[in-house]
Amino acid sequence: MTSRDRAQLMKGLAFTSPWLIGFLGLTIIPCALSLYYSFCDYSVLEPPVWIGLENYRELLIDPEFYRTLRNTAYYALLTIPAGLMVSLGLALLLNAPIKGQAIYRTVIFLPSLVPAVATAMVWMWLFNARLGLINTALRTIGLETELRFTLVNRILEALNIAPLRPLPFPPAWLSDPRTAMLALALMSLWGVGHTVVIYLAGLQDIPRDLYEAAEIDGAGPVRRLFNVTLPMLSPVIFFNLVMAIIGTLQVFAIPFIMTGGGPLRATYLYTQYLYEKAFMYQQMGYASAMAWIQLLIILALTGIAFGTSRRWVHYQGR
Repeated sequence: MTSRDRAQLMKGLAFTSPWLIGFLGLTIIPCALSLYYSFCDYSVLEPPVWIGLENYRELLIDPEFYRTLRNTAYYALLTIPAGLMVSLGLALLLNAPIKGQAIYRTVIFLPSLVPAVATAMVWMWLFNARLGLINTALRTIGLETELRFTLVNRILEALNIAPLRPLPFPPAWLSDPRTAMLALALMSLWGVGHTVVIYLAGLQDIPRDLYEAAEIDGAGPVRRLFNVTLPMLSPVIFFNLVMAIIGTLQVFAIPFIMTGGGPLRATYLYTQYLYEKAFMYQQMGYASAMAWIQLLIILALTGIAFGTSRRWVHYQGR
């Protein structure tokens, strides 16, 4: 390496040093320490004591660990498919050449920019059983019939969770264990704006000649959707699916603010249990073990998504 090459290398390192220092100090070192603490009895206020796999053994017999895993799986099964389908439907509508298209796109995207705390407070009022706008609207249209949970109960049976009994409608959304998780899932659709934007970018990247060829072959709107749009959009759907898995399994702020894990631990999610172990009970070693288990679960699910992607994800030019 010549002196000129060394000078260029030093300049490059100098320009990238803020990122390198931040990545090392805020990502690599904390991750390494978290892995080490997961094998320790560490209360933050005292030096860590090495205990080997004891934290992981305790996790295997912890009933709250399994409760939060089931609740998080239930939440994910409700929110991930709904979020992907709603955002895709909105993107298809917003991609149509209509008057005021930019305004509609802005309206759909704006909610995703609202801070989580403000969003949670607004939805707490909307879900208020007596004065909330949702139940007020339902009462206004005379919807006082019984609400059944046929599809949801099938999901609960698969998770070995007791089925939901029918309840009067409108319900006490956040104060009834039977509807609290459904309310959180419904509220999660409020922030699909980012996903809609990604879908819109993918829709606009689909070659127009494919649609023209399909029309010449006599394909109607539905056939064009399933034979052209969805296959060409499958890489974007796959990306949004992976991001939804990662984000949903780490959700914390909004459920914590809106329900605090209640009622009757019906919305007690994995990240809230981790947070309480770490910062309320000062069991940082146990919480670190939980964090690594959470990482392994996310890696396993994303690995399954990548493994199945060859069957349904189609890339241009392949």
